[in-house]
Amino acid sequence: MYAIVDIAGQQFKVEKDKKLYVNRLEAAEGSSVEFDKVLLLDNNGKVTIGTPLIKGVSVSAKILEHLKGDKVLVFKKKNRKTYQKMNGHRQYLTKLEIENIKI
Repeated sequence: MYAIVDIAGQQFKVEKDKKLYVNRLEAAEGSSVEFDKVLLLDNNGKVTIGTPLIKGVSVSAKILEHLKGDKVLVFKKKNRKTYQKMNGHRQYLTKLEIENIKI
């Protein structure tokens, strides 16, 4: 069984006991969160598609930790103009473990 869920504005395919990284959520580590924006549900071959959401279905997850992602380097250069600029960015992430898909 799997579901397509909208978490913090992004869509993720989730299954039971799967771990995934999402944009930082405003909840404490170790707490449990529930997502009710389920867009698609596959229950052993029986696919249900929401219009736009499926009512009565939710996904519960546990927050394992808050962390920062890998550094992304942005380098700009113009040839023969002696212009160089380097910036870096690290995204704030939350690691989730999917506990259950409630139908």
